[in-house]
Formats: sequence, structure tokens, C-alpha cells
Amino acid sequence: MGNSRGNTWSRKHKTLSVSQDEFWAFSFDEMANYDLPASVNFILNKTGQEQLYYVGHSQGTTIGFIAFSRIPELAKKIKIFFALAPVASTEFMTSPLLKLARVPELFLKDLFGTKEFLPQNAFLKWLSTHICTHVILKELCGNIFFVLCGFNERNLNMVCMFTITLSPVQTSVVVKLHKFQAFDWGSSAKNYFHYNQSSPPVYNVRDVLVPTAVWSGGRDWLADDKDVALLQMQISNLVYHKRIPEWEHLDFIWGLDAPWRLYNEIIKLMRKYQ
Repeated sequence: MGNSRGNTWSRKHKTLSVSQDEFWAFSFDEMANYDLPASVNFILNKTGQEQLYYVGHSQGTTIGFIAFSRIPELAKKIKIFFALAPVASTEFMTSPLLKLARVPELFLKDLFGTKEFLPQNAFLKWLSTHICTHVILKELCGNIFFVLCGFNERNLNMVCMFTITLSPVQTSVVVKLHKFQAFDWGSSAKNYFHYNQSSPPVYNVRDVLVPTAVWSGGRDWLADDKDVALLQMQISNLVYHKRIPEWEHLDFIWGLDAPWRLYNEIIKLMRKYQ
């Protein structure tokens, strides 16, 4: 199980500390071009296997689509790509997070800084342990997540919800600013230096040749049905798709019915693509 750089469990660097802006100067490019290949190669070297299965949720699918489209050698090492609540387009996203993404970049950086996005702190720990565990107020804490991700409150594992409130996953503000394209260096000249064109190149999902299975939720405010439909039309080797009408974005990982509605199907497909 991998950890994206900058989260609670992935904060070490050879030369930088988390207090430096340079530590947080990364985007999907670095995560897809360096982190994911390093993780895959580490696992294969340790196990002696030639291929593995890749299960991604939300941002994990974004990184997968980028990496497998741009690094053919890496794609050959993936038996099948399981894309849960995939995010590659935000055109129809209804989550309030989309409104945040449309805020001018300079203002957003001024508002949240240039380092961690939603950093963990003592107040959040106190809030989750003293407020969110209260019989009456715990529903309010759950609703914070539902407002961002979609509503299916009866299916959420509340124990997991309290845990994630206690230890929110941090990542770079630059990642939150990102579109489904290579990193924008801020000027035509700099982009031309890095990409030989004035604007960042768009990632091409059609270049992903890995067998891909997709699961989506009908109440998902982050991976909207229409965005998933647009994505599916671009997937060259789509082997399976299932839409679960009442699921929202968190059901894929914390849904009480996830083991029998999703995980068992993943295992069956793993056996098929051994």
C-alpha cells in the first residue's frame, strides 16, 4: 500500500525538510513520473515478480493514468489497473472543491500557503477526539465529508471517518491546483524550455494500454458520472465497468458494503488476469 509524497507517512527527504517551500514544490508529474515507478519497481524487486496489480482510488487513479500513459516500460509491469472513483476530468464535478480549484492560483496560495494542503494540527486532533465522538455531534463531522464527496451516510464506517479526521492526509497545494496536464511552469518561455511548446501538454488517457477495470458511484460528487463517462470513452483497454448508484466517493474505501460489492469482484478479476 503506497503513500503519496507529502502525506502523514511520507515526509522524509534527503536534503529538504517539511518546513521548506521546496519540499512541497511537486505536482502529479513527480508523483507519476518518479513515485509510482519507484514503488512498483521496489515491490517487484522485493518479491521477484515481473508484474503486479495496481489498485488506485481517486488521486491514485489520476497518477496511474498519467504514469501508464507516459511510461510504457512501467505499463508493461501492470497486470490490470483497478480504477476506483477515477478522476481525470472535473468538468462536471459538483463538489465544493471544484469552486476552490477555480479560485485564482495566487490567491489560493496566499490563502493556504505554499506547503501543506489541510495540514494536521493539534486543533484538528482535539476536534476529532472531543467533538466528533460525541453522540449528537458525530453526524455533523460526517456531514463535512459528505458535503465534499457526496451523500450516503448510512454506509460510512464511522470508525474510519474519525480516524481520517484525526489524521488528515496532507499533500502539496500545487497538487490541488493541478489540472489533468503536465505542470505549468508559469510562463510560455519556461513551458517551452521544458516541453518545447508554450503550454503544458495534456495527458492522453488513450495511450494507456493496460487492462483497466473501472468502478464509479452514482452519488459521487468528485468523480461525477458524466466525467467518468468521458473518461471511459478514452480508455483503450477497458475490460470492466460497474456503476453503483447509491455510492459516493468514500464508499469505495470505507463503505460498509464495500467488501462484497467491490473487493470480491477485484479478487475475481485478479484471478482472471494472473
